[in-house]
Amino acid sequence: MNKVKVLVVDDSAFMRKLISDFLSEHPRLHVVGTARDGQEALQKIEQLNPDVVTLDVEMPVMNGLETLKHIMQKKPLPVVMISSTTTEGAENTILALQYGAVDFIAKPSGAISLDLYKIKDKMIEKVFLASEANLRTVKIKQKMSMLPQKQYSKIVVSERNNAIGKKKIIAIGTSTGGPRALQHVLTKFPATIDAPILIVQHMPKGFTKSLATRLDSLCNIRVKEAEDGEVIQKGTAYIAPGGNHLYVKRVGTSLAIHLDEAAPRNGHRPSVDVMFESLSALIDYEKVAVIMTGMGSDGTAGLKQLKASGNTFVVAESAESSVVFGMPKSAIAANVVDEIVHVDDIAEAVMRHVQV
Repeated sequence: MNKVKVLVVDDSAFMRKLISDFLSEHPRLHVVGTARDGQEALQKIEQLNPDVVTLDVEMPVMNGLETLKHIMQKKPLPVVMISSTTTEGAENTILALQYGAVDFIAKPSGAISLDLYKIKDKMIEKVFLASEANLRTVKIKQKMSMLPQKQYSKIVVSERNNAIGKKKIIAIGTSTGGPRALQHVLTKFPATIDAPILIVQHMPKGFTKSLATRLDSLCNIRVKEAEDGEVIQKGTAYIAPGGNHLYVKRVGTSLAIHLDEAAPRNGHRPSVDVMFESLSALIDYEKVAVIMTGMGSDGTAGLKQLKASGNTFVVAESAESSVVFGMPKSAIAANVVDEIVHVDDIAEAVMRHVQV
């Protein structure tokens, strides 16, 4: 069985050594070289032809974002960003994900993290997973994500009167590849959408706020990081903060968000399952659930409960457009999905059911 060839790029010699040593512990990973800045990384990519690149966000000469742009334009490769948890680091990481990076790893304690061993297993997992990622649509997605202006929806909103129908709510679950996929979906929703949108994107603390801010700048709808106790409104997307499960609870005739730090579900907090299960209690609502790109099966158990509660339509992202087809594939196999569509068509599929 062939080993996955990895190029490690970091301006710190110590971090290059540490990352290389950790990755080399996996029998299927082979570190073929290292680079100390973006320019050297581009040269090494040509020389060594790696399968995956780990790329530090903050470097001299040519930083991680500029290097990533060159990689995606000239020779698209699976790239895993190595990020700090500073505000600037988080913002640049979100941009990197939308420019084509498959995933990212947050250093536990700054640029030189002596405690990097704490995330060794996660790093190995993400690098190995990146080697199997679907990059067929990265060039198209990257072109879209570099547009600074808002992408106004072309979806025509029906003039039908929804007053006599049930209230609507949309819930989206995603993981690896999710930030780009969310951009494809949320930018197509009109500001007048007749439902609130709840989102669980697997991501650690410190990054979901930057993701929400970035998406808000591109969308007609409002996008924000969810806050505990806030009443949810139509035309707004609420992203669960990293490290918190997201639930809905009734407050009079309205719905409000409840956040907590209960134990992770199957290794995830926030968990898509937790959010979907929370919505299953809303028997007086029409629920549209979307499961998109990501590793594993988070969301499947929640979708089973949602479907059992009735009044639920489930959309899954297709294998063709998923960066990682794990989460949608699991839901499809469990026979809880009503429609399977390319990421570009998810918003339209959702709107068909929100407008009825």
